[in-house]
Amino acid sequence: MSLDASPPRQRGFTLIEVMVVVVILGVLAALVVPRIMSRPDEARTAAARQDIATLSQALKLYKLDNKRYPSTDQGLAALVQKPSVSPIPDNWKADGYLERLPKDPWGQEYVYLQPGRHGEFDLISYGADGQSDGEGSDADITSWQR
Repeated sequence: MSLDASPPRQRGFTLIEVMVVVVILGVLAALVVPRIMSRPDEARTAAARQDIATLSQALKLYKLDNKRYPSTDQGLAALVQKPSVSPIPDNWKADGYLERLPKDPWGQEYVYLQPGRHGEFDLISYGADGQSDGEGSDADITSWQR
């Protein structure tokens, strides 16, 4: 019977192996995180485009019933409540054209111009910064650009 006095050898990771794994995880995070972080901005832009499409359809229905779009002074509120400012619509739909007016995804009112500079009317969301022009999430979302 032989007595082996050396304790059993334990297997583990070396410091180099652990550091290599940490570096690989860091590189992967640097590539993936920016793509994930831009998703909320993309979702807000898509929601603003959808709101503008819905408002455009409601404005077209308003025109079908009343032979003209609401004036800039009447604004988009004319889609929810019968305007009391001239020109008063003759055939305004009793339930309105929308239940309520949406705000853009950044909490601002949509801008409505009639007549528009780019068509019969213009609808605009100024994006995250609330200012005209801009890039990225600050870019304007408009009814004339799809």
